[in-house]
Amino acid sequence: MQSVSEIKSLRSQIKAWRQQGLSIAFVPTMGNLHQGHFSLVEKAKTLADKVVVSIFVNPMQFGANEDLDSYPRTLDADKQGLAEIGTALVFTPTVDVMYPNGLAAQSYVDVPDISMGYCGGARPGHFKGVATVVTKLFNMVQPDFACFGEKDFQQLQVIRTMVRDLSMPIEIIGVPTQREVSGLAMSSRNGYLSEQEKDTAKVLYQTLLNAGQSLEQGNKAFDAIELEAKQALEQAGLKPDYFAVAEKDNLKPATLETKEFVILAAAFLGKVRLIDNLQVSA
Repeated sequence: MQSVSEIKSLRSQIKAWRQQGLSIAFVPTMGNLHQGHFSLVEKAKTLADKVVVSIFVNPMQFGANEDLDSYPRTLDADKQGLAEIGTALVFTPTVDVMYPNGLAAQSYVDVPDISMGYCGGARPGHFKGVATVVTKLFNMVQPDFACFGEKDFQQLQVIRTMVRDLSMPIEIIGVPTQREVSGLAMSSRNGYLSEQEKDTAKVLYQTLLNAGQSLEQGNKAFDAIELEAKQALEQAGLKPDYFAVAEKDNLKPATLETKEFVILAAAFLGKVRLIDNLQVSA
């Protein structure tokens, strides 16, 4: 596996692969990799001849009081894991490489509407940071495919919308959420949780399953479903941020005509913010 940190070196290798007629799949990450990330790479390997993974903790998508400084960085272990599963190249740029003029002078990409509400409402500017760094990485790697986890469902839909709106020749692939045995969605931030907190955190997924079952049974009282779910989370010791029944494609509130749903949820357990979702057809 090659490891490069400069754009020039990355582009040189991409050009060589293209001259050989090889296809490229891309997995952007912030590192501290777990099985959820590795499942993205495994999917990418089925799509293209070469897989590129980026590891970059993007300061633009962190808010003022968020965990940028303490976000876990495990580069050596990440590289070892990626090499073991057959990654062709890992790109590890620094902040100076990605934002040479600083964040204040950086052009940015903003995806309106679908970035609003949910995590976009709770974390102002977050999706502007995501869309900007992903656009930059897409321009550097120029992949045929890019894989994103469905756990961050709003992020996935933001990226899909951006690629469509900006006519980028990239196919965006959503990969199912990887879960712990308890059902808790795998996340780099799970490392902040104690074992007791992890046991409590599994309630988030169980609450999603209960709400999904209600939808499948024909319940269209969306407000009541959401209220009951929030109460269940509170009773378990979590602090709900949001719990919403939405249309899968555009994330607008579900209506009586909706057939394809996504239930979006976020809740705090101590200082840790957990997010999850469930896709439902009814």
